[in-house]
Amino acid sequence: MAPLKILFVTPEVEPFVKVGGLADMAGALPPALAALGHDVRLVCPAYGSLRRGADWEARAEPLGVEVGAETHWARTWQTVLPGGAVPAYFIEHDGFFGRTEVYSGPWGAHADNDLRFIFFSRAALTLCAQLDWIPDVIHCHDWTTGFVPVLLNTTLRDTPLGRAATVFTIHNLEHQGYADRRAVEFARVPASEFRPDSVESVGAVNLMKAGLYHATKLTTVSPTYAREIRTPAGGWGLDGVLNFRGADLVGILNGIDTTAWNPGADRHLLAGYTARDLAGKAACKTALQTRLGLARDPHIAVFGVVSRFAAQKGLDLLAEALPHVLDRMHVQFALLGSGDPGLEQIFRWAAGHYPGRVGVSVGFDNSLAHLIQAGSDFFVMPSRAEPCGLTQMYAMRYGTPPVARATGGLIDTIGQFDEATSRGTGFLFNDATAPALYNTIGWACATYYDRPAALLALRRNGMARDFSWQPSAEKYLEVYRWAVAARSTAPAV
Repeated sequence: MAPLKILFVTPEVEPFVKVGGLADMAGALPPALAALGHDVRLVCPAYGSLRRGADWEARAEPLGVEVGAETHWARTWQTVLPGGAVPAYFIEHDGFFGRTEVYSGPWGAHADNDLRFIFFSRAALTLCAQLDWIPDVIHCHDWTTGFVPVLLNTTLRDTPLGRAATVFTIHNLEHQGYADRRAVEFARVPASEFRPDSVESVGAVNLMKAGLYHATKLTTVSPTYAREIRTPAGGWGLDGVLNFRGADLVGILNGIDTTAWNPGADRHLLAGYTARDLAGKAACKTALQTRLGLARDPHIAVFGVVSRFAAQKGLDLLAEALPHVLDRMHVQFALLGSGDPGLEQIFRWAAGHYPGRVGVSVGFDNSLAHLIQAGSDFFVMPSRAEPCGLTQMYAMRYGTPPVARATGGLIDTIGQFDEATSRGTGFLFNDATAPALYNTIGWACATYYDRPAALLALRRNGMARDFSWQPSAEKYLEVYRWAVAARSTAPAV
């Protein structure tokens, strides 16, 4: 089949700007697609926090973006994603993106997020015309790019860009981009689009809903999450839209960077290891205990956590269960993260109350994140919701079976341990309660102390899983071609 021209329009991309897992996908999937022979390019805002490298070049021609009452002029910077095969363009506009924060600051969300990201969406399309490069498919990500499909179905439908298909990926349905109806006028799309079967939701503009209605095809980041968001419990008010578009919705698991996350060649570790030879994992355990002030005991079960401290991640369940676990089980905990100040305080209290058994680092430290994955015996992930999740995949690759709630991508990536056969890759529980988490930690503990052969099998099972991006890239190509075929036969909106 002929190679495709694919444009990624994304608010984040690793390693340049990252808030969450969206950045990991935007940084990893394009190179995987390029490696399969496709012409892939990416556009992202140039936030004030962005650090330009020596290889960055500013395009000589300014970019005139037709939004609002006047033309807004921007500058375009060009570089390449790591690996060198994917051009990356960054749109610089001080008024919209000169601030350092991506979506919000201590005061909350930016009040002009609707205008900022509608400007960005139109700028990405304008850049294609300026480059004289018309993509076959435009891959949009979350509410920030929800107006790209709207523009292509309305204002730009009769231009060369109007032939492009769109694939819209839902990374987290909870965040939807509600805005005043001024967004419609600012985008220069027909006022008639402010209606329930287009961009309107409960009297306001909903940028996520706009993308869901107007994109050619829809994806989300795991098969289970694709089902969950079509229910009232998981749909955040948009389950009706998603059921209407259900035939066009596909769940595709994210992959991980298997070069950066490779226990056999991880520069963050004191010693590397493989599934065949796990001796280095024991050395990493000692290094982790030393780094976080835990008692140096090679025989105690260590449970690791690398997470945002938030209720969505189930860390309040861990905070509730933790004293009971520590009072009744021979365990240690190594925690890294930040977020809810109350949870930060609880985990700091636990470290003080159980010296040598709880180690906490508040903030983010990439080196420590790698060491926790390698040096822990189990990885705790009690999420209330998890569209895909990456850290459980890192854990399994590092021979650290997850203890996780059965939701979203955790169901799709973790195989439940079967005591009779030693099959599986981790320990899953259903109820989002502290007792359920406590009991599952206890199950993991019993396996650690009473069934070392089963634990070894669990470690090796997880390390044998293929979490690379290639399988996901091939599935996305199927969706892209499906979208291109559908767009070529679709009537004008």
